[in-house]
Amino acid sequence: MKNKLVLISDFDGTISKKDFFHMVIGKLFHGKQNMLKPWEDYLSGKIKHIDALSGIFSQINLSQEDLDKFISTIEIDKYFYDTAQFCFNNKIPFYICSAGTNYYIKKRIPEELKKYNIVLISNDAEYSPATGMKLIAPSEDSYYYNENTGISKQAIVKKFKDDGFITIYAGDGKPDLKAARIADIVFAKDLLLDLCKKENIKTEHFDTFNDILNFLKGQI
Repeated sequence: MKNKLVLISDFDGTISKKDFFHMVIGKLFHGKQNMLKPWEDYLSGKIKHIDALSGIFSQINLSQEDLDKFISTIEIDKYFYDTAQFCFNNKIPFYICSAGTNYYIKKRIPEELKKYNIVLISNDAEYSPATGMKLIAPSEDSYYYNENTGISKQAIVKKFKDDGFITIYAGDGKPDLKAARIADIVFAKDLLLDLCKKENIKTEHFDTFNDILNFLKGQI
């Protein structure tokens, strides 16, 4: 291997085809505007990102069985699995960082997390049909804590840079921007790609994880 590499990736809209947030809004709430008030409050600066997600997810009132079925419909980029296998085979650390919650990630890809030794850093959550889903941020003394999003993706990238790794970051949204600013190599799409272009951050556009996999193969 030419360099000591680490792959750090967002989950929603990056590993998954759609944000869990958008799935909840579209499929469970059917786009009802009144359900979006917490998000509107976040966009206007009234509340934090993590509180906005909790405000929306708290409106989920499915049975546990139906919620699990809903989570199972999260569509995963088919090349994610090959990329995870390649990283595992070549001893490239693979981290998933999410400003959502590990609740649905652990339920959707539990075998992959274990099989490929993927480290998941995200907010916790608790769920009941009566009170919905509430996100729980790491403790404030955690290295990965961020007041707004719960977890700091930037801190994850910084840790590996400080340890001498070449950091490869993949993401699609605004919460990924601070991590993208300091990562050595950035794979971006959608809003993150636009934001990186505005700030003149060098990026590699990607459509699927096959683009990332091909890049990694070229480094071995």
